[in-house]
Amino acid sequence: MSDAAIIEELAVPHRERQAFQRLLAAGARGLPLVRANLDHANARVRYYCARFLDMFLEPEALGELLRMLDDPDAAVRAASLHALACDRCKQGACRPDERLVLPAAIGLMQTDPDAHVRAHAVGLVGLSAHTRPEAVEALRQTQLDDPSPAVRKKSAWYLPGGPIYRRTAPKPPRKPRPD
Repeated sequence: MSDAAIIEELAVPHRERQAFQRLLAAGARGLPLVRANLDHANARVRYYCARFLDMFLEPEALGELLRMLDDPDAAVRAASLHALACDRCKQGACRPDERLVLPAAIGLMQTDPDAHVRAHAVGLVGLSAHTRPEAVEALRQTQLDDPSPAVRKKSAWYLPGGPIYRRTAPKPPRKPRPD
């Protein structure tokens, strides 16, 4: 199957999963094809391209992935946020620069009209709660003001004292054992 056919099948609901599996099977070799279709007219294609970047993100694609945070489709924005936040899915070792990602994530967390997107943004902002005071302040404001109870609850998890904040706290250095 040609690359163009795989991309077009991502837009067909009853073929999208198989097409995505074929794209994933290509591994990092599929990255140029994905990058070429990040602006595809069909939102499902853009969504699957963002999901692909979640697994095969390369530094050269970070700017494009950040641009996808402005996509008109909420599912694409959510998938892009996940791709920027999730280390478990990655095949390589590409950690986006916090200075580039955090302002965009805070903006989405505070203003996106879709609660699901705001919840994904909370997770990305929460990654910086131990290192960036502006992340804690934005999470606190979201926990107080967001119209969605689910988003308010998730924000509290990442605030100091919350369960995710405690679980992800940096471990203190080990003291050397006396001999």
